Amino acid sequence: MTNKDTLCLLKECDSGTKMAVSSIDEILDKAEDSKLKQLLSETKNHHEKLGNEIHTLLIQQGSKDQEPTPMAKGMSWLKTNMKMGMDKSDATIADLMTDGCNMGIKYLHKYLNQYTAADSKAKDICKRLISIEETLRQDLRCYL
Repeated sequence: MTNKDTLCLLKECDSGTKMAVSSIDEILDKAEDSKLKQLLSETKNHHEKLGNEIHTLLIQQGSKDQEPTPMAKGMSWLKTNMKMGMDKSDATIADLMTDGCNMGIKYLHKYLNQYTAADSKAKDICKRLISIEETLRQDLRCYL
C-alpha cells in the first residue's frame, strides 16, 4: 500500500535534486577556480545519485518523477543570469549556490516536518539531501 506522506516527501526530494542539478549545470562552466569546479561537479554527482535512488523508490510506489515547477526554474534562471551578468566571479557563483542551499535546506526541513508519516527510506533520503546541501554551503564559505 502506498503511503501518501512517503510519496509526497519523495516527490519533493526528487524536485529538489533536479533543481540542484539544473542550477549547478547553469554555472559550472562559469567557475574559474578548479577547486570550485570540482566541488560543484562532486555535488552535482551526489544529487544525481540521490535522484536515481529517489526515482527507483517512486517507481516502487507506483509514481512518476517530480519536476520542479516552471516558476521555480524560471526564477532561479533569472536570478542566476542577472547576478552573473553583473559580476561573473567565483564569489557570485558561491553566493548564488549558498542561496540555493539555504532555500533547499529550508524546504527540505519543512517537508520532513510536514510528512511525518513517511517511511524511513524517504526520511533518510531527505536527511542525506539536507546533509549534502549543508556540506556544500559550508565548503562555499571560503569563496564568499
